[in-house]
Amino acid sequence: MGFLSRLREDITATREHDPAARGTAEIVLVYSGLHAIWAHRVANRLWRIRPMKTPARVISQVTRGLTGIEIHPGATIGRRFVIDHGMGVVIGETTEIGDDCMLYQGVTLGGSSLEQTKRHPTLRDGVIVGAGAKVIGPVEIGPESAVGANAVVVKSAPDDSVLVGVPAQNRKRRQEEHEPLVDPSAYALDPALFI
Repeated sequence: MGFLSRLREDITATREHDPAARGTAEIVLVYSGLHAIWAHRVANRLWRIRPMKTPARVISQVTRGLTGIEIHPGATIGRRFVIDHGMGVVIGETTEIGDDCMLYQGVTLGGSSLEQTKRHPTLRDGVIVGAGAKVIGPVEIGPESAVGANAVVVKSAPDDSVLVGVPAQNRKRRQEEHEPLVDPSAYALDPALFI
């Protein structure tokens, strides 16, 4: 996938996950989650080149100051990843995030060890993590799972789980919980704004 195609895909994913998004120009100019993801992609490419690790960390820290979102340049992030609002989001070095995942403000994907090993979470495709939630350690959250607001997850969870509480308990996600809470089409403006 080319550079411009990836940018368009990010913008579309943001629009689809945020019914308040009014157009491409607004998304590109003011969505700090999108800015943090774009900066991470640059930092991550540099991180993979041994002598460029320090510049990668500099980009990460400058982005943190500008957006309030800290993504370690070593984190692996899939396609169509959305950070909504974003202030206070922290994503650790060995975190792995699949495609079509979404995080809300105040989420921590943190480590639980000082060892140089896999010490941060893995979120499989389609995982949503609610505001203020903490997912700690090398746990794996199965595809299409949802982590509730302010939950503290310290154990892995299977596909289609809902994780709530401190410490988080999981249960199978019900069919109606896959439906969006808000119909994005109810907020649609002139389709020309999205071109």
